[in-house]
Amino acid sequence: MNLSSFVKQMRNTSGLTQPDLAEKAGVGLRFVRELEQGKETLRLDKVNQVLKLFGYKMGPIKSEQTTTNIQSS
Repeated sequence: MNLSSFVKQMRNTSGLTQPDLAEKAGVGLRFVRELEQGKETLRLDKVNQVLKLFGYKMGPIKSEQTTTNIQSS
């Protein structure tokens, strides 16, 4: 499940409207709409403000597929 679907599902399960979620999370309604629409560039701190309401947070996870090589200087 992707982030936008997850947030929308959690919001609906919690019985919140988008304006309710924005207010409770302390973010703008536009941000919630963009998050649920899958905008690719969002501020991580604001994403975490929203996720915190549901007991979650974003963080690094290991990718199943490594496509780049990291070289040290």
